[in-house]
Amino acid sequence: MGFISFLEENMLSCRWKEAGIECTGCGMQRSIVHLLKGEFIEAFNVYPAIYTLMIMGIFLVLHLKFNFTRGHKILLWLFIINLIIIISNFIIKLI
Repeated sequence: MGFISFLEENMLSCRWKEAGIECTGCGMQRSIVHLLKGEFIEAFNVYPAIYTLMIMGIFLVLHLKFNFTRGHKILLWLFIINLIIIISNFIIKLI
């Protein structure tokens, strides 16, 4: 648990949050820490795009390695899905 404790104690500060403004990335670091702890539902609650971002990242690495025929189109759709989730979450936080 030393690594997780280190991450919890040394999270990067958010300049937007310090100014009192929510940002689209708020919660991502905490969500990653929850994932490392095995708290999967809490990770989603903190940052809903965490799982789709992970899927996109894994697919990107695989596409770069194996050069899938339609990989670029799949990555484009994953990007759009992530963008929709992130912006929706941002708007919900503002309400």
